[in-house]
Amino acid sequence: MSRSIHAVIAPGHQSTRVMVTEVPGRTLLTAHLAPSTTHPRALPFLLEAMALWEGATVRGVLAVDEWDATSATTLYRDVFADCGTPPLYSLEWIPLARARRKPAAFHDAMRSGDFRDLRHVLLGGSGR
Repeated sequence: MSRSIHAVIAPGHQSTRVMVTEVPGRTLLTAHLAPSTTHPRALPFLLEAMALWEGATVRGVLAVDEWDATSATTLYRDVFADCGTPPLYSLEWIPLARARRKPAAFHDAMRSGDFRDLRHVLLGGSGR
């Protein structure tokens, strides 16, 4: 697979947000999923399915708040043991800025389904 797409997965207390883009910036998918999976391989299967659907390698990022990193890595422990099945996908963990540091407009955007913070992660920021 010569081209790649980028996915950010941001687990939260109320939902897990997923954003998938294709370079240069074309959004392929945004989703609000359940806050936790019911199957330990759900995330790898999701990444693999996107790779197969698009015919592209998925570069995935699991973005979590620093204070929630332990629960997120516990929740997705099996994903990191697998570390991706080249050439279908890769996955790395990065800290996402804490929402409580953001202005009220950020909280409003999160409630309305805005994915600006995840887009920032895709553009090379750490969510800070």
